Amino acid sequence: QVQLVESGGGLVQAGGSLRLSCAASGYTFSSYFMAWFRQAPGKEREFVAAISWTGASTNYAGSVKGRFTISMDNAKSTVYLQMNSLKPEDTAVYYCAARRSGVSYFPNAHDYWGQGTRVTVSS
Repeated sequence: QVQLVESGGGLVQAGGSLRLSCAASGYTFSSYFMAWFRQAPGKEREFVAAISWTGASTNYAGSVKGRFTISMDNAKSTVYLQMNSLKPEDTAVYYCAARRSGVSYFPNAHDYWGQGTRVTVSS
């Protein structure tokens, strides 16, 4: 059974940092591209960042580039999202997703999803 379990969300002041984790199980972690998406209240789910299964290639949404860093630990089957210089507009539920091949910015193109972890950034 495939599982993606996110953790690390919480309440933080603007300018602060958080690190999200996504622990994967039930499939060959190293064969999938991993991504983070987020969904703010009343808005559609949007792409945040992605990383290739080798970790050699990363992609970021323009709104987070330079502030967020995606990384992975294949030995732990875990992907991370380090979020620095957080802004109130980063407030959302953050989801981890896995895709069999290639990077996609579209939520529907992903095979597996976690349950999400909430991030709230106060001004």
